Amino acid sequence: MNALAATNRNFKLAARLLGLDSKLEKSLLIPFREIKVECTIPKDDGTLASYVGFRIQHDNARGPMKGGIRYHPEVDPDEVNALAQLMTWKTAVANIPYGGAKGGIGCNPGELSISELERLTRVFTQKIHDLIGIHTDDLGGSLGRDAATGRGVLFATEALLNEYGKTVAGQRFVIQGFGNVGSWAAQLIHEAGGKVVSVSDISGAIKDNNGLDIPNLLKHVKEHKGVKGFGGANSIDANSILVEDCDILIPAALGGVINRENANEIKAKFIIEAANHPTDPEADEILSKKGVVILPDIFANSGGVTVSYFEWVQNIQGFMWDEAKVNKELKKYIGQGFKDVKEMCRTHNCDLRMGAFTLGVNRVARATVLRGWEA
Repeated sequence: MNALAATNRNFKLAARLLGLDSKLEKSLLIPFREIKVECTIPKDDGTLASYVGFRIQHDNARGPMKGGIRYHPEVDPDEVNALAQLMTWKTAVANIPYGGAKGGIGCNPGELSISELERLTRVFTQKIHDLIGIHTDDLGGSLGRDAATGRGVLFATEALLNEYGKTVAGQRFVIQGFGNVGSWAAQLIHEAGGKVVSVSDISGAIKDNNGLDIPNLLKHVKEHKGVKGFGGANSIDANSILVEDCDILIPAALGGVINRENANEIKAKFIIEAANHPTDPEADEILSKKGVVILPDIFANSGGVTVSYFEWVQNIQGFMWDEAKVNKELKKYIGQGFKDVKEMCRTHNCDLRMGAFTLGVNRVARATVLRGWEA
């Protein structure tokens, strides 16, 4: 199932649980604005190359529309639309005053030089310049932003495990994806006493049942641009990473990786969705019957957008926080978010995914009505 169909399905289930008016439900699904632009740039060798860029602004009932740009060969309007919609619900779950948006450029960033990527980004930004601005996009930067999504994953995992009388220490983790989010999550889990037994990235996958030496692995990845060939571990088939034996599985790579083909083989007791839409609805049903607890993406990976919000606040105030304050505030937001999700689970007698979706959709629906929405 493609990302948009899956996201729409989860939204409609949440709307039904909330008893939303059908016209309001329909209007919440329709994006505020969709933009498609052609970005033509001179390559380093002097030839011209053209790339298609998209910007989808989904909803601004709760505040300026927030969302990054994805550089990937398979970027298409449906996927960008799904990610923009997920950002609307995510910012509402995190209870920060933003709406959702997403950008995407259809290109292979690995085949472009830094200067070519810069030119492409500048052209894309110029083309959509009139529709973005200081009340939509961030300036400057915040301490702690680099680690924010990974740190949020740690805080969210701690909140979930606490419900079961467990801590991160001693749990066995598998992390699919070792980019910014996966590598920070691994580092912070390792520091908290968790055992990361297997990780994968585009170069391959490695495993050590006694727990990987994460500090040394991070050095290896920096030097060799991937986990492949790390001396302190065994190489395994990257396709088997999701079904490796562990307590907690963290998909931190692409969407749709957990589906009906592999859901039955998953051995983890908990899945923490650090990627956007890693689990298909069909896999959700299979895993639910197996008793696997899934912490959904719109809560689990909200650390990044939450610290982006802190960044925005600091810019407006012209007052910079130290990293300890950023991390303390992030922990507070994630902790409160988990309580709010659990409250919706109790109210609607539903799982964590529907708890998060009903929470997000309800907040956006209320803001829409308060702004004077009429059918």
